[in-house]
Amino acid sequence: MTTKPSRRWLLAGTASLLALPRAAMGQADQQALVDRATLTVNEIMTDQHAADVKAVLRRARAVMVFPRVFRGGFILGGEGGSGVLVARDGAGNWSSPAFYGLGSGSIGLQIGVSDSQIMLFIMNDRALNAVLQSQFKFGADASIAVATIGAGIEGSTTAAFRADIVSVAKSRGLFAGVALEGSLMVRRNEDNAAYFGRPVSAEQIVLSMEVHNPGADNLRAALASFAVAA
Repeated sequence: MTTKPSRRWLLAGTASLLALPRAAMGQADQQALVDRATLTVNEIMTDQHAADVKAVLRRARAVMVFPRVFRGGFILGGEGGSGVLVARDGAGNWSSPAFYGLGSGSIGLQIGVSDSQIMLFIMNDRALNAVLQSQFKFGADASIAVATIGAGIEGSTTAAFRADIVSVAKSRGLFAGVALEGSLMVRRNEDNAAYFGRPVSAEQIVLSMEVHNPGADNLRAALASFAVAA
């Protein structure tokens, strides 16, 4: 006789969630995440209101894609999801992906459960170097300005260009604002090792581009195609 798994983990701290061992994941799991990230890029970038998002992408130094970020609960809530980081060199070539976790815990009036697709556009080397640390917390580094492109997506490009990181989210097919203050991003080195067949750092993947997995070619091609000016 089996029992249903406990749901108490939903109330666990974000740090504990992000620190869960990832070594058990096989390369197929990482590839599935990369494929979902590719779908997210295509869905966001082909939206009829995404012209400003494409303009931001064309100027971005790097991009993070989180295909599904969950938020739920009433009074006590949290967010969490898995994603990838890719960067491009001076010639416009995109790297293979490094793997990250995103999570936050919060107390407030949060009703219902939802999930969103999130893209984070990293606009300069200062912000990219901050993200490449073992963990990055939004709002903790006052030198990193974060802007959000939300429901009123048109006309927001000018403000976004002054930011170090620009976020855009789609929830249930519509663009929506996303609150990242206090959210924590953590590198998932075990996933990197599984995907590339050996231990490799995020810097080696996205900066020096020492490793490549052809399974990421569709993601790289999608970003390259949408980064081209119309």
